[in-house]
Amino acid sequence: MDKETILDWYRQMVLIRRFEQRCSELYQAGKIGGFLHLYIGQEAVAVGSINAKQENDHVITAYRDHGHALVIGSDTNAVMAEMLGKSTGVSKGKGGSMHLADVERRFWGGHAVVGAHLSLATGIALAEQYQGTDAAVLCYFGDGATNIGYFHESLNLSGVWDLPVLWICENNQYGMGTAVERHTAATNIMQKASGYDIPAAQVDGMDVFAVHEATQKALAAIRNGEGPQFLEIMTYRFEGHSMGDPLRYRTKEEVEKWREDDPIGILERHILAENLASKDELEAIDTAVETHLDEAVNFAESSPLPAPEELFTDIYVEN
Repeated sequence: MDKETILDWYRQMVLIRRFEQRCSELYQAGKIGGFLHLYIGQEAVAVGSINAKQENDHVITAYRDHGHALVIGSDTNAVMAEMLGKSTGVSKGKGGSMHLADVERRFWGGHAVVGAHLSLATGIALAEQYQGTDAAVLCYFGDGATNIGYFHESLNLSGVWDLPVLWICENNQYGMGTAVERHTAATNIMQKASGYDIPAAQVDGMDVFAVHEATQKALAAIRNGEGPQFLEIMTYRFEGHSMGDPLRYRTKEEVEKWREDDPIGILERHILAENLASKDELEAIDTAVETHLDEAVNFAESSPLPAPEELFTDIYVEN
């Protein structure tokens, strides 16, 4: 892995972290409406996995989607504008936090109904198989979604049809406020894939290199005709399920223990140990990200709201 790539991964992870922190501030100031689910603590998952895909691959995820949108290459200004419900947003201000999408980059959202997007991932993968391409679908979901019917239906059909889909479970230890051991009988979630004869692996989601390597291996297997693959990526969200979460279901000691393995801190220590950059160089990246986000917030706040007539557009696909 060359220096330039590693430093860019660091920049992407810092961008996600700072973006989420800005969103938290804007939400509390009443400038972001609806629900807001932050990705803080899970940055290494999106950065490690999405950087392992090829250009024609698809990405689809659930409502904790800001990090994926930024790593996929969506314009930061447009993503921030979408958070504020502005017409310049990636979804024209109609989707908001939970429904980010970027058609040009084959990023299909952002879905609020738990597990429902797994069925869409199955359909996208079927379309690529039908057309005979080498494209794969990276489908992200939380541990709680593995108890939903969509999960089992989708994995079953992907196995029956040998579809080119990589199932990525971001196991952040909680389904909303319910710990994994309290919401699923099979706490080793990767075992659920074996019921559909899908190869599975468990990955350290706080280590961006481990995530990248596992994703590369899984995608190579898919393109080699070995059918769907499954990754259970072990991670942790440092903040609540959403902004209204009082966090009464976990202890401060638990959170602090996980914070010791902060994914950005792990990468920073690697960079410094390998002399890939100095502390000053990393701080310069941090500063550049802050400036970039200042511009994004200014862009979003100065952008217009959608016009009233936009209520009647984008309802049907125009042929």
